[in-house]
Amino acid sequence: MAERKKLLLRLDPDVYDAVARWAGDDLRSINAQIEYALRMALVAAGRSPRPRRRAPDQDESPNL
Repeated sequence: MAERKKLLLRLDPDVYDAVARWAGDDLRSINAQIEYALRMALVAAGRSPRPRRRAPDQDESPNL
């Protein structure tokens, strides 16, 4: 799995509180809630991230 990117994010305290309440309602961490909201915004804007290509498993033999 690729290493996750780290990001420093400054938020208005009221925005942070609202996200924290939303995260609590959805039983997510604040970090996971921010990523969820960003993914929803990307989908709405038609800019969904491309799915990552999976590396073939070591045990699988290639189909020839």
